Amino acid sequence: MNKSLVVILAVSLLSACKATVPEPYQKDREPESRTEYSGVEGLAQQQQDQNYLMRKELQDKCDDAKVNLAIAKSDKTTKAIKKHQREIKDYCI
Repeated sequence: MNKSLVVILAVSLLSACKATVPEPYQKDREPESRTEYSGVEGLAQQQQDQNYLMRKELQDKCDDAKVNLAIAKSDKTTKAIKKHQREIKDYCI
């Protein structure tokens, strides 16, 4: 009985030594390239990253619409001007 108890304790001790807690999120990466989140802190960071990425996407679309509007105005194409003005209204806050 003592031998089996020693074996069980040894196995559980070794498995406990191998157990590691993962980082909550990949702190060394930019929000665009993070793929793994764990725990409460990881979930909070994931929400922050998603908000950042949505704002960034809207800002990129806004910037593109402004550039395209300037091009349409220089070309004097009324249809394109109206289209890009609608895009600016939709994307730019």
